[in-house]
Amino acid sequence: LHCPLTPETEGIVSAQRLALMKPTALLVNTSRGPLIDEGALAQALREKRLAGAGLDVLSVEPPPADHPLIGLCTLTPHLAWATRSARRRLLEVVTQNVAAYLAGTPQNVVSQTA
Repeated sequence: LHCPLTPETEGIVSAQRLALMKPTALLVNTSRGPLIDEGALAQALREKRLAGAGLDVLSVEPPPADHPLIGLCTLTPHLAWATRSARRRLLEVVTQNVAAYLAGTPQNVVSQTA
């Protein structure tokens, strides 16, 4: 999963959706914790209805010691993106954006239209 958390996407991975997945499926979430019904995911993993899950984010950060997914899947502290090479690329893009702006040719402009 890599999508925004909106009223439409909250709980998008529900018990019903998990039931539609193959037992060989892996669920990976790199965006927002509340996209997943964590209790339903924990149950699916305990019952071996999913091969596994890798979550870079949970609905509560940091998770309490008794969080139902601890020990059932791979959890990272929402910084799996922060490799040295990823940070280097990020800084290169920022530097290029600032230089382009100062040169009067902004790039990667996000504008809102009415």
